[in-house]
Amino acid sequence: MRSKEEILRLIEEEDIEFIRLQFTDVFGNLKNIAITPGQMERVINDQYPFEASALFDNLYDPEAGLFLRPDLDTFVTLPWRPQHGRVGKIICDVCDRNGERYEMSSRKILQDVVKKAKEQGYTVMVDPECEFFLFHTDDNGVPTTITHERAGYLDVGPIDLGENARRDMVLTLEEMGFEIESSHHEKAPAQHEIDFKQGEALETADALMTFKFAIRSIAKRFGLYATFMPKPLTNVAGSGMHLNISIHKDGKNLFNGTGDGAISEYAKYFMGGIMEHAAAMCAITNPIVNSYKRILTGHDAPLRIDWSTRGEKTLLKHHNCYGDTKVELRFPDPSANPYLAIAVSIAAGLDGIRKRTAAGEENNSTKQLPGNLKDAVEIFKQDELMKSVLGEEFMRIYAELKTNEWNDYMMQVSDWEIGTYLTKM
Repeated sequence: MRSKEEILRLIEEEDIEFIRLQFTDVFGNLKNIAITPGQMERVINDQYPFEASALFDNLYDPEAGLFLRPDLDTFVTLPWRPQHGRVGKIICDVCDRNGERYEMSSRKILQDVVKKAKEQGYTVMVDPECEFFLFHTDDNGVPTTITHERAGYLDVGPIDLGENARRDMVLTLEEMGFEIESSHHEKAPAQHEIDFKQGEALETADALMTFKFAIRSIAKRFGLYATFMPKPLTNVAGSGMHLNISIHKDGKNLFNGTGDGAISEYAKYFMGGIMEHAAAMCAITNPIVNSYKRILTGHDAPLRIDWSTRGEKTLLKHHNCYGDTKVELRFPDPSANPYLAIAVSIAAGLDGIRKRTAAGEENNSTKQLPGNLKDAVEIFKQDELMKSVLGEEFMRIYAELKTNEWNDYMMQVSDWEIGTYLTKM
């Protein structure tokens, strides 16, 4: 763990003039407050006050004020900023007036899940696959859904017009300490994927927030806008945020079977737990109205609550890569708050292990995910495991905010409705 003295020395040696104190709101949006180096020691010692309403995008104010406490291990210098007067960033825990981590902070929720897993002897490794689109901006810099390319899965330049931007993204992420395993063009025009090495659950959630921040920043340098919206275009594939999870104990991956192609009991029960709670998890893993347009239209997005060792439309995929077995959750999308999505995924899987929940036969389920955000929230509110992981107050507020979001959507008259009904009625 890095010391205060090490961070202060690093700030001075690298000529850093601004430090971004970053945290994540309930919806997975990155927030920050910038300070100068002269304030950093005070912030480390005494924490930094801010208005709690920022956690809920000003839609709810749980109490007058909270505090940011920097996690010193997350400090990194931003490579795309000027070499003189550079900028650093550090991820912060949200704390209450007593200095304790705030119960309704999404990072705290994941930390609690990880702590309970550790108490059972489990280390949870998470390997994310996060997809995104690169679109043009208009003359005023406003994002559009316009792209001039027609590239498809694994295509290369010159048809892949985002190749140069994606290369710079990879190089920048590596400068920031990421170990990038692969990058490629995805199936839809302007859609891309960059994969980085697995890490422990909290480390991966922090990395996903930094990943999104870096991708958007580099895209802007190319006159592009990077969006993690699940389904920005009709009739093409949407973006997923697949989570490959494995559970380790005493240095061994408990998902590894004993024979060639064998599936361990731990993996079966873990998948059983996910399947039991998948519909309720959707309010977290697929948290916006647009999420369900990705799920319902196919293009490799799962709809049925099933599992498989092959196939792309399955909810869960059990696979072995270089002798390391993982369960891939294929339904989460990149609009999700990574801390919450990983927290409920781990909790559901471990609940399955604890209860020895059967996953059933491969590709043998007729149950489906919710068809819209409203249905997902209603199922979510009834799930006791979600309540135990998130806390009753957080769950109540979150469900209320998401219900309001659905109601706002339903009050809008869409272009589709005008085109379909205006001249017929």
